Amino acid sequence: MIDLHLHLDGSIHPEDMFRLAEMSGAALPAEREEEIRKMLMVEPGCRNLGEYLEKFALPLQVLQTKESMEYAVYRLLKRLRTQGLCYAEIRFAPQLHTQKGLTQEAAVHAAVSGLGQGIREFGISAGLILCCMRGAGNGAENTETVAAAERFLGKGVCAVDLAGNEAAYPTEMFSDVFGRAQERHVPVVIHAGEAAGAESVRKALESGALRIGHGIRAMEDSGLMELLRDRKIYLEMCYSSNLQTRAVDSPEDYPLPEFMEKGLYVTVNTDNMTVSDTNLKKEYLLLKKQFALTDDALKQLALNAAEGAFVTEEERAELKSRIQREFAAWLGQG
Repeated sequence: MIDLHLHLDGSIHPEDMFRLAEMSGAALPAEREEEIRKMLMVEPGCRNLGEYLEKFALPLQVLQTKESMEYAVYRLLKRLRTQGLCYAEIRFAPQLHTQKGLTQEAAVHAAVSGLGQGIREFGISAGLILCCMRGAGNGAENTETVAAAERFLGKGVCAVDLAGNEAAYPTEMFSDVFGRAQERHVPVVIHAGEAAGAESVRKALESGALRIGHGIRAMEDSGLMELLRDRKIYLEMCYSSNLQTRAVDSPEDYPLPEFMEKGLYVTVNTDNMTVSDTNLKKEYLLLKKQFALTDDALKQLALNAAEGAFVTEEERAELKSRIQREFAAWLGQG
């Protein structure tokens, strides 16, 4: 019922691509929805995170105007509400939406507008996470992202993140960016322990991360797992995506049961609904089948998401109450 790790550009529905293309003045490479779907979804033989990230090129082409940004967020909220979600945190990198003249601030303002409209119309709660990007020579752009997050904090934006090719650009390269975020009291999330090892997760914690995107490789370091537990750091695990990017070699190697046994604060998320061809219920059911999890264990994972969400205590209490009342029915729906 709660998705904390959901990328906007990786979750555009194929049918929306045509409207978004019109709004952005972009030409799509195909005219049929099914053809577009294949271009957006990762191939079964995906070899690594870098190959997975190639699927974001096409959706980014149609997310380059205020109208398209607003519409994309609005439409995603509608889908999430239809799927039975009560809360979601949607993330995107404003610096990737400036190819046709938008400023980062304008891109964020448009996303906030779409978020507000979707919340009002569909009765779902949501927030936006602004992603800084791993890369070389983009320090100014990342600093601008943090500034935008500060300006819109509490007005639709709830945190900043660090995304991109973790193996090529180590987390410590961006410590100054997240130092600024902490100075400005902007909550920090960092993708780590997906395409790089446990040390990457440690560096994320040193950079002020309150939650870790993925965090799979923390399993390599028992001391790190204790630290994550003791600091109550929430892990945003994304089962299907983690298998597709080869963060683990096989389903049997997935560390979810070990993390739960050691008392880590694990949450279940989709990452990219379209790229990974998934949704939140599908993720829960896959985990239930793979690891023989009880419905109570699955509900605890959902409650963890409520605990880890960037919301007020009043909102958190309401989310937890809804999960207690409705989770079993949601999971059991056809």
